[in-house]
Amino acid sequence: MYRKAVSLLSLMSIALMMCFLCVRGVDAVRLCGETAQNLRLGLWELEEEWAGKAQAAVDSREKGLGIVDVAVSDQRIIDFFVMEQEYIYDLSDKDLEVLLRIVEAEAGNEDEDGKLLVANVVLNRMNAEQFPDSVEKVVFQKEKGVWQFSPVSNGSYYRVEISEETVNAVERALKGEDISQGALYFAARKYADSRKMKWFDRSLTYLFEHGGHEFFK
Repeated sequence: MYRKAVSLLSLMSIALMMCFLCVRGVDAVRLCGETAQNLRLGLWELEEEWAGKAQAAVDSREKGLGIVDVAVSDQRIIDFFVMEQEYIYDLSDKDLEVLLRIVEAEAGNEDEDGKLLVANVVLNRMNAEQFPDSVEKVVFQKEKGVWQFSPVSNGSYYRVEISEETVNAVERALKGEDISQGALYFAARKYADSRKMKWFDRSLTYLFEHGGHEFFK
């Protein structure tokens, strides 16, 4: 009788233990399933976010807004936005040389903005209907037998050595920087013919003075 009772208790203990293990096993399987599901969800969300960033890069490039580089590092999405600065003037090699030379010849003693202003005037003329449509033609234009730019007539245009500051100023102009207020003319009153300056004052609109030059349109 005693042995039967012990055996029965042993069987009941084993049964209880097996039930406990089964329940724990079910919990473990459920927890593992939830963990895997959460991991998949997290990866899916990360993939969706990355896809969105990549699409933004394509859209911005198509709209000309710049380039968005997308990288995944240490489980973080990192954006890099880089503006592309393009030249808006596509000059020939000859036109570029002429522009550099005339800027140096006209504004070699001016600061970089003074050089930029001369480049602006030349490009403004090139874009204006009443002037020729290339830098070379603008710089070498004659009006009633008179050269439009004095360095061409006195030969200093051909003798200049182009400085780094002139290169920087011309590059700014070619990228679209214009501080000239639409100026089409400039003159150094101190050195200009008085009759020419009278024509400037009478026929043109005065804009401003920078360095040794007065600017008109």
